[in-house]
Amino acid sequence: MKRIFIAAILSMLSTCIFAQFPGGGGKGKQIPGIGHIYGKVIDSAGKPVLQASVVLMQGKFDSASKKIKQMLFKGATTETNGEFSFGDLPLLGLTLKISAVGYKPYEQKISFQPKSSGGNAPAAGQNQQGGTQQMSNMMSALDKDLGDIKLQPDEANTLQTVTVTSTSGALKMDIDKKTFNVDKNIVSAGGTAVDVMKNVPSLQVDIDGNVKLRNATPQLYIDGRPTTLTLDEIPADAIQSVEVITNPSAKYDASGGNAGILNIILKKNKKTGYNGNIMAGVDSRGGYNAGGNFSVRQGKINLTAALMANSRRSLTKGTTEQHYYPDTLNIKDVRSFQNTESRNNGMFMFGRLGLDYFITNRTTLSVSGTKVHGEFKPATTSDISTDSNYYDHVVSLTGNRLSTSNRTFNGTGLQGGIVHNFLKDGHQLTADVNYFGGKNDGDQFITSNTFDSGGNFISTSRQRQLSDGKNSFVTIQTDYTNPITKNLKLEAGLRAQINKLDNNNQTYYVKGSELIKVPSAGIAYSNTNNVYAAYGTITSSIKNFGYQVGLRAERSDYTGVLNDTGHFANNYPISLFPSVFLSYKLGNRQELQANFSRRINRPNFFQLIPYTDRSDSLNITRGNPDLKPEFTNSFEASYSKTYGKNNTFLASIYYKHTKDLITSYYISEYNSSLSQTEQISTYENASSAYSYGLELTTVNYATKWWDFNLNVNLYKSKINTENLDEVSQDALLSWFGKWNNNFKLPANFTIQLSANYQSKTNLPVNQSRQMFGPPQSALSSSQGYIKPYWSADIAIKKTFFKNQAGALTLSVNDIFRTGANEQISYTEDFYQDYYRLNNPQLVRLNFSYRFGKMDVSLFKRQNKNQSSVDQSQISM
Repeated sequence: MKRIFIAAILSMLSTCIFAQFPGGGGKGKQIPGIGHIYGKVIDSAGKPVLQASVVLMQGKFDSASKKIKQMLFKGATTETNGEFSFGDLPLLGLTLKISAVGYKPYEQKISFQPKSSGGNAPAAGQNQQGGTQQMSNMMSALDKDLGDIKLQPDEANTLQTVTVTSTSGALKMDIDKKTFNVDKNIVSAGGTAVDVMKNVPSLQVDIDGNVKLRNATPQLYIDGRPTTLTLDEIPADAIQSVEVITNPSAKYDASGGNAGILNIILKKNKKTGYNGNIMAGVDSRGGYNAGGNFSVRQGKINLTAALMANSRRSLTKGTTEQHYYPDTLNIKDVRSFQNTESRNNGMFMFGRLGLDYFITNRTTLSVSGTKVHGEFKPATTSDISTDSNYYDHVVSLTGNRLSTSNRTFNGTGLQGGIVHNFLKDGHQLTADVNYFGGKNDGDQFITSNTFDSGGNFISTSRQRQLSDGKNSFVTIQTDYTNPITKNLKLEAGLRAQINKLDNNNQTYYVKGSELIKVPSAGIAYSNTNNVYAAYGTITSSIKNFGYQVGLRAERSDYTGVLNDTGHFANNYPISLFPSVFLSYKLGNRQELQANFSRRINRPNFFQLIPYTDRSDSLNITRGNPDLKPEFTNSFEASYSKTYGKNNTFLASIYYKHTKDLITSYYISEYNSSLSQTEQISTYENASSAYSYGLELTTVNYATKWWDFNLNVNLYKSKINTENLDEVSQDALLSWFGKWNNNFKLPANFTIQLSANYQSKTNLPVNQSRQMFGPPQSALSSSQGYIKPYWSADIAIKKTFFKNQAGALTLSVNDIFRTGANEQISYTEDFYQDYYRLNNPQLVRLNFSYRFGKMDVSLFKRQNKNQSSVDQSQISM
């Protein structure tokens, strides 16, 4: 009876299971999810391969093609020990695929076959133990150990992708950009995007947080779209990677002149299940940061949320020395010296919520929102001494100036888009709308005291500046991609960009509790700037030769109103912007690339308005309504080689020529009301400018515990100002170097050491700066240079808890207090030495903890097809 009972159980179990197999259960019945597999991924040396992509594919009937198509059923990445595990699996129809950078892909069919002695009933004479064993064999077959799966190195694949992985991030080479994965950069933990850029090869970051790419200010994008956010308004912990585009193709906005593009990719969940990260930190100046992000993905829903707050306590010390020769009969020269200390107590909050909905296997709808709030309270103290050297005597004055401000900013961003993948792989249509708008308010109080050479009080003045403004930035874009043949791809798109800006800045004298408005020192303006564009590119290859040719057409217009009286408007006709990219794969893992593009830089409203700002008598600024757009032709050629274990060497030569370059410029002008000559910083069109250079980048894995990347840029640049009546800076041969090191130590310790050096170089052109108030840097591009400087940063990280989910990071910025920035500006009758040292030896302590669980049914849905998302929509 016992044998019969066991046989009956085995028979029923077998019948229930195999009745659901294809052909055995009737149309529409599902394979039960009762299987479980697990294993470990190792390399040829037997060491675990972490973060390898492990996916299970399942054959599904595709109603569009009327064929069985392999769909993604489940996916994950291996743990730090190389292990993976999947449960609730059907018993047939699965294929396991494993891939990792630098290794050949692995594929294996998965099925659960019970180890039976033939038939479902026990053989004659089989005892109770034999039947129990057969039951055990069947049950164990549903729990399959795949053992150690060894991946083999793939030399050919490494050549094609040219991807290198390191502790500080991966470097990926594409035909038109370089992508740096920075989500594991420990030096920038708890900081902002400015700290991230300091550790990205090819980028220079000055003392004020201005970023330069090959000595020009690049355009800033977020997730492929332009943004009005600044780098210090984006938390470092929200950034996944940075794309450096030195020479943008026709696919990108032609605006930006001779500068490239920095595209910041924000973190976003791409794994089924839920995961998140929380972090908190403090620094040695009393600043703090806290926040977290959470992502959940299940079936057709992908939800991402992030909230971060950053309180900053910055300290900047510096001096400004000026020497000029007024055009008057009784004064030989005037010398002034400022000793300045600035403290900024600020805080900003960053929130982001995003939702992806997979309408079908091929269509995805995405919406997201961003909220930014910032409040900054800078206070600046300046001690000023001025010597006016007359022909028969000298007048010496001293003074001090205290400026306190309260500035707030509130911004809101909304994004919506849809992606449709056609049946053919790579055939895609996208459409999206991107909006970002914000409001700002400012209140600045300035007290100035003047004393004679003996320290006797002469006078005091108090000023108050009130400002408010708002802006909106709308981008509407659609892109179409069609791989016509295996080696021919067409891309095309339309784009409209609409920018609006309003600002009101008024100055008052303060007498007791009364405010007396100064009309000549006030300004109110509004403007609208529109750009419309269309582009098309064709990408193809013939054996080892590849090319991309493109053409972009743009037209633009702007209108503006100044102080309700002055109206400005201009229409720029359609301009064409071609681009050509070529590549050739040599043997032995080598590749050659060359490219050309044409771009434009239109003057913005700040540069055009003819308003003279005298809020700081030592730094007077004015716009120029006669400015013309500048056009730049860029050429670049590069050679790359991958050698050893994914070590990479890249060499690039480049040349840029700009016509009618817009440059900041000092002029001397006599002020009859004050009976003195003033030095005014304005903008002019230089006749032309050029720059050329050689850039070398290498990523190396010296040992198992040390890897580093090194970037050196040797360049020469000059702005030709023959059309202007001033002396211009001679061409300078300069170089910039950046060295990032990562050391893996025992007990899960990691050290990152970074250093950079900048030789004497010309001032960058088109450097961004504030419109009103004392400048934050030297103002002239064509008349001056930056003195050499260097700095070094260090960070140490310790990971702990299960799967190293917790991390504690200690970092020090500018270890040796050498990162000072000193800029020299001059004309025939003017000289300025501007020196600043910002936050040297800043110490940060940051803690983070990541959590998550893969393949969990969070929405309690029982539909087994909910995980069958097309693989093109999920990047594991």
